[in-house]
Amino acid sequence: MIESPIFEIFYGLPRQGPGSNKCTEKAFSMLSPLPADVKILDIGCGAGMQTIHLAKICGNCHITAVDVYQPYLDSLMEKAVAEGVADRISTVCTSMEDLPFGANEFDIIWSEGAIFVMGFEKGLDYWKHFLKEGGFMALTEAAWFTESPSEEVFQFWNECYPDIATIPQNENRIEAAGYTIIDQFKVPASAWWDDYYVPLEKRLDSIEDKFKGNTEAESIIEFSRKEIELFRQYSNEYGYVFFVFQKE
Repeated sequence: MIESPIFEIFYGLPRQGPGSNKCTEKAFSMLSPLPADVKILDIGCGAGMQTIHLAKICGNCHITAVDVYQPYLDSLMEKAVAEGVADRISTVCTSMEDLPFGANEFDIIWSEGAIFVMGFEKGLDYWKHFLKEGGFMALTEAAWFTESPSEEVFQFWNECYPDIATIPQNENRIEAAGYTIIDQFKVPASAWWDDYYVPLEKRLDSIEDKFKGNTEAESIIEFSRKEIELFRQYSNEYGYVFFVFQKE
């Protein structure tokens, strides 16, 4: 049963953040060489669109998908069964800040649109513990595409995620944390709209009346609408970047 407004608003969407299977596949193609049996940890997996696609394109892998919300994981496994990849995926309901795994356990750590929850630098440092020597990390993080963003969008991001930085600044953070950068690329605007913002806008329209008088839900809906409108206006100034790098 869904209790929190934020989970009800985002539950059932294709994704809980920007991304696409094409981006997932492009990032995965940068990882080599890989061992015969690849162990992947997908942190903050949400409904798991990327988890299932990884299982399809990496036939010799096992993916441990982690999220703090069990219904997302249940939905992920239902889809995995339907897609014929359930044998390659297991789930763990836990916080990304308290992972129950051993040191040097995974060949790849994957995370799309989630590391901001604990902070980019903190996540890079903590998650490294679970990555094998020479293992890979692939994740998306918000970044400025300009050093002089418009005032409106700067104020928005400064309030909701003040850690946002430029691409070079994020690359410096990655290297300072003990990784070697393999490559990076911008997540295209279409990956924000097709499986995230378009379905989210429809959801907001459908549930707005239901949550009238619920101040928490109304705040989430208002924030989400503002976020969508700002991206519509300023997508050339910021976005997600897929960073692919290796533990030294």
